Amino acid sequence: MNIKILVATHKKYWMPNDEVYLPIHVGKEGKQDLGYIGDNTGDNISIKNPNYCELTAIYWAWKNLKADYIGLVHYRRYFTKHNFRNCEKKKRDILLKSDFENILKDVDIIVPDKRKYYIETIRSHYNHSYYEKDLNETENIIKEVYPKYSTAFNKVMNRTWAHMFNMFVMRKDYFDEYCEWLFTILFELEKRIDISNYTVMEARVFGFISELLLDVWLETKQIEYKEINVSFMEKQNWIKKGFLFLKRKILN
Repeated sequence: MNIKILVATHKKYWMPNDEVYLPIHVGKEGKQDLGYIGDNTGDNISIKNPNYCELTAIYWAWKNLKADYIGLVHYRRYFTKHNFRNCEKKKRDILLKSDFENILKDVDIIVPDKRKYYIETIRSHYNHSYYEKDLNETENIIKEVYPKYSTAFNKVMNRTWAHMFNMFVMRKDYFDEYCEWLFTILFELEKRIDISNYTVMEARVFGFISELLLDVWLETKQIEYKEINVSFMEKQNWIKKGFLFLKRKILN
């Protein structure tokens, strides 16, 4: 199998030593060279990185990369076999090409384990964190352009879990179909919403919304997939994360 998994990064960082991984400098246009391939070559949307996040790497792969399977992880977030706490153990536990080959013999798509929110739905979580109008407009676009996905959109938005981070591995024909669908929606959304007064975080709106759309596509297509553990490569401040989570709820 020719499997290529992009490692989206915006800075020089530790990278796994395995041929399956392809580090890519996201938002490279106008930035200093890091020694990685950039998302600003060929047909690209590198300049949109502040608003599209790691999607600029996904778009680049869609338009420029040839492989049997294409996927994306992050420089600090990988598919792993276990849920270790020690960072060095996590690095040694990252899935390698042989691991992906074994999984992809049985399924055509890999996604992260479900991220569970328990106390609220996906829609309410997004609305508490960002602008409700942007998600509503996304729903309108789906109703107009891809109406057969509307039922799945409502079903996914009312769940309390999702496959997040824009991480996945897909067979190339599915990857192409997903990207065509996803970027059609997001490019139309970009025309309809005004983000000129958004903060830097809020302006990443298209990257955030895309995280919710993967499950809409999967639910509609009914393609079998495999969930894999995801590990964050650094220590996380759970107290700070919890405080910010509650702050969004209260201030909203």
